[in-house]
Amino acid sequence: MSKKITEDVSQPTFKTPGARSQTSLSTRTSKSDQSPRGRGSSSVSSSVPASGSSSGNSYNKDSWKSSVSSRSSLSSLRDFLPENPHVYNFKEIFTATKGFLSPKYSSSSSSSAWRCVIRGDDVIVFQRKCKRPIDETELRERLLVICKSHHSSLIKLRGASISGSYIYLVYDFVTGVSLADCLKNPRNPNFTILSDWMPRIEIAADLAHGLDYIHNSTGLQKKFIHNHIKSSSVIVMQSSSSMNAVICHFGTAELCNETDSSEPDQIKLNSNVTKFEGTRGYMSPEFQSTGVATQKSDVYAFGVVLLEILSGEEPLQYRRENGSYVRISLIETARAAVESGGVRRWIDRRLKDSFPEEVALKVAQLGLVCVEEDPEKRPDARWVAGRISKLYLESQSWYKKMGQLPADFTVSMAPR
Repeated sequence: MSKKITEDVSQPTFKTPGARSQTSLSTRTSKSDQSPRGRGSSSVSSSVPASGSSSGNSYNKDSWKSSVSSRSSLSSLRDFLPENPHVYNFKEIFTATKGFLSPKYSSSSSSSAWRCVIRGDDVIVFQRKCKRPIDETELRERLLVICKSHHSSLIKLRGASISGSYIYLVYDFVTGVSLADCLKNPRNPNFTILSDWMPRIEIAADLAHGLDYIHNSTGLQKKFIHNHIKSSSVIVMQSSSSMNAVICHFGTAELCNETDSSEPDQIKLNSNVTKFEGTRGYMSPEFQSTGVATQKSDVYAFGVVLLEILSGEEPLQYRRENGSYVRISLIETARAAVESGGVRRWIDRRLKDSFPEEVALKVAQLGLVCVEEDPEKRPDARWVAGRISKLYLESQSWYKKMGQLPADFTVSMAPR
């Protein structure tokens, strides 16, 4: 990595804080909570480094305190508070999915999903195989921990059911489109709903603060790893004046025993370890060599997503050149662009050169620091969230200086 990157972004040390972590899955928030840069959690307000504390306070002005004060009715307060999770009877899942014969909402090598209605709630049911079967008592205990807290950058987990070696995870259905589909539309590669700079930096801020909440929030007895950070696991939602993003699948790894450190063949890097099936392009080097993931592996995957947001490109591509296929790495092209001063040419052309070049350079540098090969050189999620907060503020200043305002995003999110 170039000297310039190190000077602009790196900190003296990047040690993961020892504070306990708190998780959240609810998306039922008031309008003030849905402000993508003021997510209602105490961890957000403390995530800005000391050197940028004044900017961080401004960034989080729509935080928990103002959100709660805006709730005037008991019913809205109940919606805001986390609910007790449900341990569903398998028959409920079977009936709601019509014996799993309903059209699948999505499918992959590791899971299948159906959209249905359970107990009056519009939900998505994910079927995954557990690495080690758990009984109902253990399931209930884990659900109580995972569903204990609240953050609007995470999709709410309502509960789960077990049958044999399979677990059925019930999440709220959220209207929106995956970030991957927003960036790469196979029906029209030249179209994106993210055609302006502000929604992209807003989405990056949402994801950074959501990941910070997963890793660093206090209130729970353990720290969490997400394990499945990628652009296809992020849902982009349209509000009246902005684009918000929420992270899918939080709690999946814990409930599927992907974080079970009791396996005798597991290699321990630190106290936050797990095994999981990685996605090509998002796996950190140490995970590829050991099969063990840490919070720093999450940061690596986030860095890849950040570079996707900037470039509109996939993490790995294969292009045909001179009769053979050549592997194109997004990380390598980003690093080359930063080192050569060609970030403007590397940024997604669908932005039409309408973005703050200095801020874009800093975002690219941040992404590259997150994907450092040595995990000890990667920042923790709290520092990343603080850095993104400052870059969001710089983006707002750029819009004001240019006499522009974020567009009114009243566009169809369907493929074109």
